Amino acid sequence: MNIRTLCVNGLLAAMYIAVSMLIQPFGFTNIQFRISEMFNHLIVFNKKYVYGIVLGVFLTNLFFSPMVAYDLVFGVGQSVLSLLITIFSMRYIKNMWARMLVNTLVFTFTMFIIAFELHLAFDLPFSFTWLTTAVGEFIVMLVGAPIMAAINKRVQFNKLVE
Repeated sequence: MNIRTLCVNGLLAAMYIAVSMLIQPFGFTNIQFRISEMFNHLIVFNKKYVYGIVLGVFLTNLFFSPMVAYDLVFGVGQSVLSLLITIFSMRYIKNMWARMLVNTLVFTFTMFIIAFELHLAFDLPFSFTWLTTAVGEFIVMLVGAPIMAAINKRVQFNKLVE
């Protein structure tokens, strides 16, 4: 990994943490609106953003989650799994909007992992928790897609990392 890619991913991780801090009370419950999850769409532009996204999730969960041990396993695991599925699907999907839709659906569906985590940690009902976390993730990812597309027109995310 070159210095530029390393620096961009470090900045991405820092932005993920900063945005997560803004909504901390709503980012770790059974109704999650972690706005920083919109950064997951960066993977659509270049798979090398996986490092910054995963590092951001890891550090956010390490320092700010009320259930650190669970979140480091389940939260980071859900992000890694979802990102890898999206990266794999990008071989077959070339359209940016289609990629963002698939990414949104993958992250929404895999919220069952977070629901399972919350069930284990707080004995919350699995199905209802999956529904509420999935709805929150879906809304954030859906609203985040046009925001990330608009920013991409100015910044050109695919050219920031090499």
